[in-house]
Amino acid sequence: MGLLSMLGLGGKSESVKEYMDKGAVIIDVRTVGEFREGHIKNSKNIPLDNIFSKVNEIKRLEKPVIVCCRSGMRSAQAASILKNNGIDVMNGGGWQSLENKL
Repeated sequence: MGLLSMLGLGGKSESVKEYMDKGAVIIDVRTVGEFREGHIKNSKNIPLDNIFSKVNEIKRLEKPVIVCCRSGMRSAQAASILKNNGIDVMNGGGWQSLENKL
């Protein structure tokens, strides 16, 4: 497995559009302050530090998840945590880049 794949950045089997078509929820894992400075409309803010404690809440959404942050590094960590807990998740990378794909 390559480094990009391990970070959830390369070889995406499904595209952002495919995830959105399945009703995906966008979770921004930046800090509350960063989120306030700008974010994707209708995205939820769950900072990376809180993601593990919110796994059950995220599971109850019963929807696929796209995680994003500023650059893609924190969202890669969040994607790994969520995937390891059985959630259908993809790393959307940086929020501004993701927003351009929507």
